[in-house]
Amino acid sequence: MASTSDNPTFSRTRGNDFSKVLRNRVHTYFKSNNISRNANRKMVIKTVIMLSLFFVPLILLGSGLITSIWMLFALYIICGLGMSGIGMGVMHDAIHGSYSKNKTINRFLGYTFNMIGANAQVWKIQHNVLHHTYTNIDAADDDLNAPFFLRFSPHAKHYWAHQFQHIYIWFFYMISTLSWITTKDYVRLKRYKGMGYFSEKNEYAKTLVSMTAWKVLYYTYALILPMIMVPHAWWIVLLAFLSMHFVTGLLVSTVFQIAHIMPSTEFPLPNEEGAMKDDWYTHQLVTTTNFAPGNKLLFWLIGGLNFQVEHHVLPDVCHIHYRELANIVSETAKEYGIPYHVKKSMGHAIADHIKMLRMLGAKPQLATS
Repeated sequence: MASTSDNPTFSRTRGNDFSKVLRNRVHTYFKSNNISRNANRKMVIKTVIMLSLFFVPLILLGSGLITSIWMLFALYIICGLGMSGIGMGVMHDAIHGSYSKNKTINRFLGYTFNMIGANAQVWKIQHNVLHHTYTNIDAADDDLNAPFFLRFSPHAKHYWAHQFQHIYIWFFYMISTLSWITTKDYVRLKRYKGMGYFSEKNEYAKTLVSMTAWKVLYYTYALILPMIMVPHAWWIVLLAFLSMHFVTGLLVSTVFQIAHIMPSTEFPLPNEEGAMKDDWYTHQLVTTTNFAPGNKLLFWLIGGLNFQVEHHVLPDVCHIHYRELANIVSETAKEYGIPYHVKKSMGHAIADHIKMLRMLGAKPQLATS
């Protein structure tokens, strides 16, 4: 399912020593400690908890036992936390192939993404291929592909409204997963087909039918059934359902955006021949930021994605190991003079993200001779 479009290429000569040393040190860490780079017992327990946080409240909502409005909203908000946990801490590892050595287990757990309304096949292209390969490269990293009223790259076209994006962007973060499960997957599926993906016979049609079926199933048990079983007006249940997505959208969007849309990260472009100045490993470090490395609760809740640097250079390693690998990555980067960006707290990261949004929203200054 390879793309036929032209994409930037990375240097094959620069950074070779760094990448080899890093991979060797990581390999030595796992071998000397006699542990797997995949999920461990803690990860399995976490998976059960996250799935339960999402599905148990929905089972209660569909049982007809819930009558109070505050419980209705509380259960949906808990679902939102569970949905975030599944998205960032279960399916994320599974679709990267890092949850297990067993491809069947990874594929099965990857379907949890379909169960929360999205689509694993589309995500794999958007995230694993386009974002992880071409991080922060305008027109190549699909995470930078935003509606005209949002500007995530200094190379994107500037509009007057962008000067206010640091204010109104939080609303769009809140509704991001709603957009995702309704229209965005379909838009991306069609665009990726045009890029050369889903090129095998009937692959696009099968994916389209499968995606729609999964979404119908999701809306049935997450919204329609509670509307039928909860003894309140349909619009109250709908508002509670929306609150679930507001929680998920705000949390997930913030986590992913503060890892890359920052004043300290770079937004490099290829030269006229389509070549990047750095090797792939160096590129990942200069375009990515860690945050709140000492916050264990946050680490658990967001699937270790506060260690985004480790995730980007070691996407084949389960996130449960990122904390232990961070020193290896940072020290190796320091040895080779490669930047290792980190913010001491999530609050500091969000503040810098807002600063970057303001910078991107400011009217570009005309060059003077």
